[in-house]
Amino acid sequence: MSYVKLVVQRYDPERDEKPRFQEYIVPYRKGMTVLDAILYARDYLDHSIGVRFSCRMASCGSCGMKINGKPALACYTQVSELGTERIVVQPMDNFPVIKDLATDFEEFFEKHKELMPYLVREDRAEQENPKSEYLMKPEELERILQFTYCIKCGLCYSVCPTVGTDKLFPGPQAIAQAYRYVEDVRDEGGETRLNILDNPHGIWRCHFAGSCSAVCPKGVDPALGIQLLRRYVMRGKAPRKKGEGSKPFTK
Repeated sequence: MSYVKLVVQRYDPERDEKPRFQEYIVPYRKGMTVLDAILYARDYLDHSIGVRFSCRMASCGSCGMKINGKPALACYTQVSELGTERIVVQPMDNFPVIKDLATDFEEFFEKHKELMPYLVREDRAEQENPKSEYLMKPEELERILQFTYCIKCGLCYSVCPTVGTDKLFPGPQAIAQAYRYVEDVRDEGGETRLNILDNPHGIWRCHFAGSCSAVCPKGVDPALGIQLLRRYVMRGKAPRKKGEGSKPFTK
């Protein structure tokens, strides 16, 4: 039987003065993911390891962390693909640590919420009780499709250098999702979102490092969304005003 050395960064802000590293020897099996290794260590070697996870199939985004220095989903990362017998896992940067590998997403979700990640319609009564479909053309869907794949794992947020220096910056995830709704032909809230972003701590703070797109496990390109959204800000108008969104389809 072969083994891997799992090195976990341990830190409880309520008890510890600073982070420390702790090693665990974990038996390796074919198909083992980094999350499998962590859960083995937690279940059989040290019950006190703090880690967040849920779906185990790269859909929920709960198990984001740094693996050998690079942000990734632990449930999606195969131990065999790392090419090393020593695996170092740490909490993501730019997030407060709750305990060990688990980080606090409250600020991340608040920034996401501030940019109105939902359809805005002038006729709220009809939106709440729709009587028919809002149809989209294939080319209209194509413009926003990749941005709908976002699972809010926080990996892009953790590598953004601007987030690390400006706490008022919304972050690549929130801005890219703002673009997703601004570009959606059914939406009529684009002007409001542009006004929120057009400030010194908003969309102009992005330095286009591209790190956000490089680490996305779902192939979303937040850097692209940010650049496309800047186009509307520079023009001073959103693609649609209230009352100009797509109309319900009726036979």
